[in-house]
Amino acid sequence: MTSKKTLWAFLLTLVLAMFLAACAGGSDDADSGDGGSTDDGGEETTDDGATAEGGSGGDLMLNVLSDASSLDPHGSNDVPSSNIQANLYETLVFQNADNEIEPLLAESWESVDELTWEFKLREDVTFHDGSAFNADVVKANLDRVLDPEVASPRGFLYEMITEVNVIDEYNVQIVTEYPFAPLLAHLSHSGGGMISMDAIEADYAAMEEGSEPGSVIAQEPVGTGFFKFESWTPGEEIVLANNEEHWDGGAQVDTVTFRVVPESGTRVAELETGNAHIIDPLQPNEVSRVDNLDNASAQIQGSTSLSYLGFNTEKEPFNNEQVRQAISMAVDKASIIEGIYDGYGVPAVGPIPPGVFGYDESIEPLEYNMDEARALLEEAGFADGFSTSIWTNDNPQRMDTAVLVQEALAELNIDVEIEVMEFGSFLDETAAGNHDMFILGWSTPTADADYATYALFHSSQVGAPGNRSFLADDEVDQLLDQGRQETDQDARAEIYSQLQERLVEVAPMVYIHHQEYLTGVSDNVSGFSTLPNGLYQLKDVTISE
Repeated sequence: MTSKKTLWAFLLTLVLAMFLAACAGGSDDADSGDGGSTDDGGEETTDDGATAEGGSGGDLMLNVLSDASSLDPHGSNDVPSSNIQANLYETLVFQNADNEIEPLLAESWESVDELTWEFKLREDVTFHDGSAFNADVVKANLDRVLDPEVASPRGFLYEMITEVNVIDEYNVQIVTEYPFAPLLAHLSHSGGGMISMDAIEADYAAMEEGSEPGSVIAQEPVGTGFFKFESWTPGEEIVLANNEEHWDGGAQVDTVTFRVVPESGTRVAELETGNAHIIDPLQPNEVSRVDNLDNASAQIQGSTSLSYLGFNTEKEPFNNEQVRQAISMAVDKASIIEGIYDGYGVPAVGPIPPGVFGYDESIEPLEYNMDEARALLEEAGFADGFSTSIWTNDNPQRMDTAVLVQEALAELNIDVEIEVMEFGSFLDETAAGNHDMFILGWSTPTADADYATYALFHSSQVGAPGNRSFLADDEVDQLLDQGRQETDQDARAEIYSQLQERLVEVAPMVYIHHQEYLTGVSDNVSGFSTLPNGLYQLKDVTISE
């Protein structure tokens, strides 16, 4: 068994040994720098150093926890990767902080019939490689994310699409197998980011030579975003540069560096000394410290995220529903939220967060009850307990949660070993089903129950797409299929209410809480925010001295 003291000693050793991966929006981070403006080679500047177009220039430094796993928008489904991808690629539409759909690469759209949507594309967009954005590109991208040979973990977002028809150069139709209410929200997801045609063709050519899907795109990502790719040193940093040719004017800073800094105290120290402009995540017990700095403050953003303790339902004894229910009842969520997250967040009843369509506040959770947990284990034949393990990545709250669960389960004669893994390896191993229990999170960027549940629990989505619990439940599958095909919103809400009741009963995971995103931001930075889906908004960020 791993004690809390031993676990933190492990982390300290890990930090001294190496920098881990990081991701924009709470995981990746940039190289340290002085934050000063740089000369871009000829752009006219004003007396205060701002560009003639209003940008402040400078090099934005973000210190984050984890590295991206892929820069291919079709190649991964984790927030660290999404935070980088969302700055390199653009989608047809954008979903703002109020969950409203806005035009982006598509100027307008209309529903032709219940199965067909037609999109009018912008005509002034070019990719970072100079190639044109048009309807053929849209078709190539959607065809690729649905290609079984590519096996995109984000394919579930668009699997209802049966045809993508090019009407003319700047008009495209999307046809679905059934009416799908949240299609526009899904098209706003970073998994719908548009890759240049040349990059797609080069990637397919590499696949024909035996390379893995995404091998070209991940190394040389080419989108239309307001930042373009400059460099990636895996495990250390990703650097993006301002795309001055962007159709909407590009970003305000010259570069943004996502620097991987796994140790929280180091991130705060870098913010305090000015070597970092933004740090993510800020630990809950660091909020007051950062708020008391002379040069920075904490930002708090409610989220559409879920933190959870997952079970591998294919492995004994977690293939026993009563065992899963017992462990769910042994986890004191209130203690986790107050003791580990300093009260930031709300307890989760099921997987759907408040504010997301389909959330039902009337659902009754499996309440904390150690006596009932013991009774369930005895009924399941495990009165004497068993030995198992919890895997987590090097996130301090997840590690502390693992220790709390370890201590609670010891009262049930369950001997738990904790293993802390580098984030990329953690994702790979849990996707392969090599785990017993694991601690992870899930964000719902579309603010719709389909995204909050389908990838996590449908039997077709086991592994990398999201179902790391390896749940295969016929009733859950049926409700998930019905929910994404129903067009009447009241009927959909009822379906997801039934689904949440079933998911509480089946208990493929312990639904811990819906967190709040905590970031530390320098007073020299303006225009930065985090969306409820955890993605950084960097286009309008400026740096002052």
